[in-house]
Amino acid sequence: MSSSIEHKTKRLLVVDDEYFNFEMLKAALASKFDVSYADSGQSCLASAIASPPDIILLDVCMPGLDGYDTCRMLKHTPETKNIPVVMVSGLESPSEKQAGFDAGCNAYVVKPFSVGALLEEINTVV
Repeated sequence: MSSSIEHKTKRLLVVDDEYFNFEMLKAALASKFDVSYADSGQSCLASAIASPPDIILLDVCMPGLDGYDTCRMLKHTPETKNIPVVMVSGLESPSEKQAGFDAGCNAYVVKPFSVGALLEEINTVV
C-alpha cells in the first residue's frame, strides 16, 4: 500500500542585488528548498505574482526599490500578501529591524548569520 501523501519541496525566492549572495544561499538551502532568484524588488514582485513561492528571503539594501518598499508592496498585493517574508540585512540597529517589521516582514535576520540560524527563522514562519 503506497501513501498518497506527497512531501512537496517548499519554494523559496531569494531577492538580492548581489548574485554571489544568492549563490551562497542556494548552496546552503537547495537540499531543503526549491530555490529561485530575483535581483531586484521589481523582479521579486513580478516573480511572486506569476509563480508564488512559499517564502521570500528579501535583502534590505538594494538599488531602486529597497527591501522595505518591496515588502510593503508584497503585503498590499492580493496575490502575495500571505507569503511569509524573511528580511536579510547587514543593518542591525533596533530601528532598522523595526522598520522591517513595520513594512510587514515576518522575521529579520542580520548578516552575517549561520545557516542554522537562518533555517530556524524560516521554519518559524513557514
